[in-house]
Amino acid sequence: MKRHLRIAALAAAFAATLAAAGCGRHETSWYGTNITGVMPQLTFSMTRASDGKTVSAKDFRGREVLLYFGYTNCPDVCPTTLANITAALNRLGARAKDLRVLFVTVDPDRDKLSVLDAYVKAFSPEMVGLRGDADALAKLARRYRVAYSVDAGPPYEVSHSSAVFFFDADGHARVVTLATGDTGALAGDMERLLP
Repeated sequence: MKRHLRIAALAAAFAATLAAAGCGRHETSWYGTNITGVMPQLTFSMTRASDGKTVSAKDFRGREVLLYFGYTNCPDVCPTTLANITAALNRLGARAKDLRVLFVTVDPDRDKLSVLDAYVKAFSPEMVGLRGDADALAKLARRYRVAYSVDAGPPYEVSHSSAVFFFDADGHARVVTLATGDTGALAGDMERLLP
């Protein structure tokens, strides 16, 4: 019960952030919500699934970055979101090489590096699996007000936010979306932020 209340509280705080981001802005050309100047710059230190190296946000400077939290055993939301992002990337054609999608696992105990790497590669070469220890994950999630929880059970249950954050090539938070179904509009937001 406490876990559900905590997630509800975090979700409410995130919704309030989105509402505040929309106040006073007259720009309507984004598919997602414009969060320019509302959320902090991208900062993290985690392990890259493809090679086991520690990477930071600085390693992705010069490219647009999408940030999404999920886990490889997710039955529906994660694969749907990543498939939609992949469809949007395909719309960009060759320009997609200037973009990286960072998939941060909220279930690092089960998502070993090899599993995480195979999972993201099944969607797109522009996707990078990231895994951090409990502190690194909690710090990054708090930074962007992302709710998640893992209950080892039984049954084993994982909950997480569906937010996708867009950062420009300088690492500034620019857009967030909770919906990825309109892949054409999603691609439009991606293209607008490409360097």
